[in-house]
Parts: sequence; C-alpha cells; structure tokens
Amino acid sequence: MPSAQHRRAKSRFFRVRPAPRRPPKHIGIYRSIEPGFPRMPAREYLFDNAFEGKQMTRILIADDHEVVRSGLRSILEAQPRWAVVGEACDGKEAVSKALETLPDVVLLDYSMPIINGTEATRQIRARLPRTEILIFTMHQNDTLIQGLQLAGASGFLLKSDAKRHLIRAIESLAMHKPYFTDSVCSSGEVAKSTSQSPLTNRERSVVQLIAEGCTNKQIANVLSISPKTVETHRAAIMRKLALSSSASLVRYAVRNGILTA
Repeated sequence: MPSAQHRRAKSRFFRVRPAPRRPPKHIGIYRSIEPGFPRMPAREYLFDNAFEGKQMTRILIADDHEVVRSGLRSILEAQPRWAVVGEACDGKEAVSKALETLPDVVLLDYSMPIINGTEATRQIRARLPRTEILIFTMHQNDTLIQGLQLAGASGFLLKSDAKRHLIRAIESLAMHKPYFTDSVCSSGEVAKSTSQSPLTNRERSVVQLIAEGCTNKQIANVLSISPKTVETHRAAIMRKLALSSSASLVRYAVRNGILTA
C-alpha cells in the first residue's frame, strides 16, 4: 500500500494544470504577444500598425462640391494606412477643420467660397507648419502657382491629372516632399517673381471676398482683421489695378482665376 508521502508526490505530478489564459472575446484584435495566447485575426489595422511601428496618414478634404468630396473619400480610404479625418465645403471651414483634426495632408481646392485656396493655405501653414497642403484645381496659372507656393503649398495637382497622380502626390507630401504634376513646372524659382501679379496674397483674398459681394465688415470678420485695414487694402487694390468700380474688380477676379465665373 503506497505511503502518504508517495500519494502526495503522485498528486503533485498528475495535478491538472490550468488552461492558458485567453484574451476577452470582445477585443478580438490581439496577436500572439504572450506565450499561450492563440493567434486571432485583427479587426482593426490601427491596432496592428501599433505593433509594426506604422503610422496612419491623416487627410482632410476641402472642396465646395459634395460629389467631388465623396469621390475623393472613396479613393483615399481604399488605401492602406490612410484615414480621411474630415471634410470642408469652404475655405474658412477648411482652416477650422484643420485646426480641429490636425491632418498630415490637406487636399484643398483652390476655388473655395469665403476664403480661397491661397488664404486658406497661408492660415493653415501659419498654425500647423507640419501639415502639408496639396492644391487640387482646374486652373493652371503661373502667377497662381507662385502665390500658392509663397503661401506654403507643397503640391499642385490639376483635376484633369487626378486619376494618374492623386495617390502618388499624397504619398509624396506625407513624406514632406513637394509634388507637382508633369503639366506644372515646379522649378522652385518662386522668388523669381511675383511681379507678374501686382497684388499680395492678402489683397487677392480681399479681391475674392469683394467680388463675392461681402461688405467690409464681413471681410474683416473672415480674415480676422479690422474694417479699417480692409478699407486700406481695397484702396491699394483699386490703385494698383487702376480700377474704378466693383464691377471691374469682379471682371478682374474672374479673368485671373481668383473667382470662378
């Protein structure tokens, strides 16, 4: 008959060991990070990227046409590790959404209501210097491109080139590299001259708002300046362009791509 000591040793040897711990079912995104954990499919690549040291590219879309925003969102969200963090339908909203969502790249239409692409670019870059701006437009104008570069835009994409260049352009800007489509010359010689346009970026923004029918008080509110400063800009614009009426100013804005007809 086995002794009590023998029985205790035998019970220790054949003791039932506890089953390996498993992660809670509702989580379901763990990988094999600890011995005994079964491999489980990841449901969210955000968690998976955290393990592999990859970061999401956050993108803000700003265009005044809903159908364009919807199409761009579908294309961008199909890319791995890209997330559309917001949409804006005018320049002022683009600035506020950028400050709210802190995107890596802003895909910005130039011809936006309230604040055009140049002024929106200037405001975003002043407050978020690490955010890159990709201008998305149908206008190809050397003076316009130079003004946008001076405002801080790092890329310029014609809407006609979007099918071939959109993904590559955003990839480039996400790495803080400039990108200009083949049909746009990006020699970097911005300083060579804004002499083609007698107006500053701020004056161009004032021209757009005047052409849209805004009063001095409304312009001051949009641009965060005083009504007196608006009056000073208006007088300087009329003098530089040798214009005498608001109607002639609207025609100038349309001819030079500041306002779409």
